[in-house]
Amino acid sequence: MVRIFLTGYMGAGKTTLGKAFARELGLSFIDLDWYIESRFHKTIPQLFAERGEDGFRRVEQNMLHEVGEFEDVVVSTGGGTPCFFDNMDYMNVQGQTVFLDVDVETLFQRLRVATQQRPILGGKSEEELRVFIEKALADRSPYYTKARYRFDGSQLENREQIADSVLRLRKLLEV
Repeated sequence: MVRIFLTGYMGAGKTTLGKAFARELGLSFIDLDWYIESRFHKTIPQLFAERGEDGFRRVEQNMLHEVGEFEDVVVSTGGGTPCFFDNMDYMNVQGQTVFLDVDVETLFQRLRVATQQRPILGGKSEEELRVFIEKALADRSPYYTKARYRFDGSQLENREQIADSVLRLRKLLEV
């Protein structure tokens, strides 16, 4: 039985690496945000708007506990998932946890082209975006670093880098 949780900031490559890694190992892949959206038939921004952050984080915790019982799975968590309740401790008990560590500059480059898809980033100037990422990373670092493994997620820009990252992650986790 394999259960792997990928954590890290938005834009770290959790979904990109998670899909490729699951495919390589013949495991199921679950993006927690997509799972929540499919279960509730609403987008994450809609759930935030209807329930507020506290309400959304309760939903997220419940869905994490649901997928945390699945077997032979790679789970890509939301960027904030590890930072609320006992979520990080729960994931550490349930399976292997990997923090995709990516520097601010790489995250900035990835996220500055995704501001339309990520409402929390919309309307920010490039400087505001950089400061936002720096602050969020500093705030979330104590949670992310509770993961059992730390993995450099900066090399996920093309197929070759993704394939190499899959091999490096496989070696790190010994699977």
